[in-house]
Amino acid sequence: MIASALFGLTLLVGACALFILPAWRRGRHPISPVTRDTLNTRFYQHRLDELAHDEAEGVVDHRNEHILELRQALLSDVPPDAVPAVRPLSLWLLTPGIIVLLAVTAGLYLLTGGAAKQLAWQQTVSEMPALRMRIMDAKAPQLSAAELARFAIGLRAGLLTQPENKADWLILGRIGVVMNDVATASGAFERAWQLNPDDAAVTLDYAQVLIRSNDAGDNQQGIQLLRRLVADRPGNLQAMSLLAYGEYTAENYPQAIALWQQVLDRLPTQDSHAVDIRQALLRARQLSGQKMTRLNLQVSLLPGIEYHLPRPGRVLVSVTDGMSSTPVAVKSLPLSRFPLSLSLDDSDAMLPERLLSAQKQVKVRVRISSDGRAEPEAGEWYGESALQDFNDGDRIQVQIDRQVSQ
Repeated sequence: MIASALFGLTLLVGACALFILPAWRRGRHPISPVTRDTLNTRFYQHRLDELAHDEAEGVVDHRNEHILELRQALLSDVPPDAVPAVRPLSLWLLTPGIIVLLAVTAGLYLLTGGAAKQLAWQQTVSEMPALRMRIMDAKAPQLSAAELARFAIGLRAGLLTQPENKADWLILGRIGVVMNDVATASGAFERAWQLNPDDAAVTLDYAQVLIRSNDAGDNQQGIQLLRRLVADRPGNLQAMSLLAYGEYTAENYPQAIALWQQVLDRLPTQDSHAVDIRQALLRARQLSGQKMTRLNLQVSLLPGIEYHLPRPGRVLVSVTDGMSSTPVAVKSLPLSRFPLSLSLDDSDAMLPERLLSAQKQVKVRVRISSDGRAEPEAGEWYGESALQDFNDGDRIQVQIDRQVSQ
């Protein structure tokens, strides 16, 4: 900032000097005014020289007569008034101009200059140590959006002088993610990745920003990075899961399904991420048109009870694993004619972590309800199957032949 101020002051002094110098030189070395007498004298001498030359060449005669005529003509050219003497210009008369020049310069600088930004930048640089301590301390109060923006400016300033600082590039990238600034995040993570392309964590950060970008080119670049990372480190579940998401967004559903299935197989049963992965797997299978595991049912009525069924009514189907009363899958249909054929699949699952396709044994219960409530009411008709092994495409027979007791 000091260098900029000195440069601006030098330019201003130079402008004032250009404004004053001509008047100052004129005051010290006044220019003699060229009067009519001076011009006539010069003309007279020049004409005498011409007459002498013409007489020597024999062009004119009677030189004295021409000289007399010239004198009479010059004597008749007398100015009506005396020419006033030229007064030197006072430097004090330039003072208003200098004041205007300084005022205009100061005004333009305040309007278009960077003084305010320079002061803000200096304040940011002075705050950097405290901001860095807060952002690195998990127990410290979180930085506000304005503080994050100032911290990002300070990081950029530091990285101009230390472009090899990978840690600061990573911090800047994460700030970009928090502030939803894709350009800052991707640019910072790219620099960090270029400094250490073999670092799996840095590659994951960079690839995640690319995968979630709205630019298809960025998405493809992120997928390529993750494919190389998974090939080098096949046990990295985070990279596999992120690659599966990238393949899913690129509509490469078979690849996404295979990757998510591998991740799911390696996760502990109670892992919180398993639920999300099962949901993602289900969506990918539905979008891909992949054949899903189905349970086929054939529901019939005990002869004679069709006259005792509620009209209108609902047919409620629930499938359990035989060990827990919580259903694995449920389905509700309007009451119509019997026998009734229907099927259930993973889209009917109650919980994403308990898919129908994952069951080895199933037990089916079918109930007819007047209002479709989950809780059975006394007098409602229902039927159950036995607990039996379950394979894709199996058909289970259920007969509705009993009533809920009082």
